[in-house]
Amino acid sequence: MATLSVGGHRLTLLPQKAAFIEELSTLLVADAHIGKAVSFRKWGVPVPRGTTSETLSVLTTLVELTGAQRIVFLGDFLHSARSHAAATLAAVARWRDAHAALELTLVRGNHDERAGDPPVSLRFVVVDEPLVIGGLALCHHPVARDGLYVLAGHLHPCVTLGGRAFDSLRLPCFHFGPTVGVLPAFGSFTGMHAIRSTEDDRVFAVTDDRVVEV
Repeated sequence: MATLSVGGHRLTLLPQKAAFIEELSTLLVADAHIGKAVSFRKWGVPVPRGTTSETLSVLTTLVELTGAQRIVFLGDFLHSARSHAAATLAAVARWRDAHAALELTLVRGNHDERAGDPPVSLRFVVVDEPLVIGGLALCHHPVARDGLYVLAGHLHPCVTLGGRAFDSLRLPCFHFGPTVGVLPAFGSFTGMHAIRSTEDDRVFAVTDDRVVEV
């Protein structure tokens, strides 16, 4: 784990590709993209099965690890309208039933606009960006906002470590600029996009079991 302070709050960066604000007992998760695999399979693309269960299992681990009372999803909880497949929503419903006391908030992202809000039975609070908490603006799109530090997703950031191409390693990362921070994509079946950082930025690479500033 790694920690830093932004917008008057201390963030703990977790190797499960999420961030935790302890004083708010709030877990931040970006780009879960639940149901992405089933969306691709409906187009005839052969992709792995079990990705929704894997993503939900990691969420359970994080709730148990941190004791979080609230999860704020920074956009793109569901991948598309096809994510409303019966088996996918049944898996999410079972997870929700197991965490009935947990407060769930979704800040709508671009995929949520196409997928639609989660079913009412899942008891999400769904809002448009920004969700302002103290000095933080919780968003999906990483766009600066006056007087607030933005925490967002959308970009699925990664960083390349190593020199020569055959010796390099691409890892998901947290990317914090002076006014905007971007979390890595949380979902188990998501792509990554390389970031361009400056000397004023802080970048934290994520491995299987640790978060390391690079």
